[in-house]
Amino acid sequence: MDERDVTILKAIADLETGSPERLHEETGIPVSTIHYRLNKLRESGVIENDLYDVDLEAAGLGVTVVLEVLTDYSGTHHEVGEKLADIEGVTQVYFTMGETDFMVIAHLSGREMVERLITDFERLDEVDRTNSTFVVSTVADTNSALQSYGLETLVAELADE
Repeated sequence: MDERDVTILKAIADLETGSPERLHEETGIPVSTIHYRLNKLRESGVIENDLYDVDLEAAGLGVTVVLEVLTDYSGTHHEVGEKLADIEGVTQVYFTMGETDFMVIAHLSGREMVERLITDFERLDEVDRTNSTFVVSTVADTNSALQSYGLETLVAELADE
């Protein structure tokens, strides 16, 4: 990646759109160049998809629960992590170091779904216990990690020069 690629990625994150016209307005990079660069970024696997972001609160999934999961398993952490990820409502699963084996984030509609989620975790033989935290309010939740960086930092860290 070069500085133009990083600039395009940062604009996508900030504008929350992949529209070449909007990216051109933000960056000044010609639309034809943006099309070409986006295709190259897709081919190289840097850009994975063209998802439409959904406001989870507006969609009815405004309850966020963060769970620490302590496990006891004989297989691999990948196998256990996949079982955790397969539980309905789970959106993120992280294998971690320390006493906690996994951190899991779930987005749910209400108390009944929270109870079902915990029951689903309890049904897994590998799960010893969970420590669940109900999120009262979201302070920051960016759609892209790139949103939390300045363009200069991203260019300095990511661009091949």
